[in-house]
Amino acid sequence: MVKSVALIFALLAVAGAAHAQADPARLHDALHLSAPQQEAWRTYQQAIAVDPQAQARAQQAQTLMPQIPTPRRLALIRAQMQADLQTFERDAAAVNAFYAALTPEQQRIFDSETATAPAQH
Repeated sequence: MVKSVALIFALLAVAGAAHAQADPARLHDALHLSAPQQEAWRTYQQAIAVDPQAQARAQQAQTLMPQIPTPRRLALIRAQMQADLQTFERDAAAVNAFYAALTPEQQRIFDSETATAPAQH
């Protein structure tokens, strides 16, 4: 069960890492965005920005894990997984919307710049 939960967290992290893997300034420069694409870039960057409150809640949950009984721990893991899935869905929608505004060559660059290495288990 714990390995399954860890694997799910790892998959969500890898899947959601497309926007975080690349240095935003480097990605922006590499894409050579046109003036109309700049607004799509700003919208994309705002949509994928890390929510400090959500990050603090996740950190607090990790700190709390060893101190709570297993049923509460499982409920906390479930709640965090649901929050992670919502974040992933939001980020995926933002990535897809931005990606659709790119030319095929820019899409190739985006793919290359945001590719993650396969997870090592």
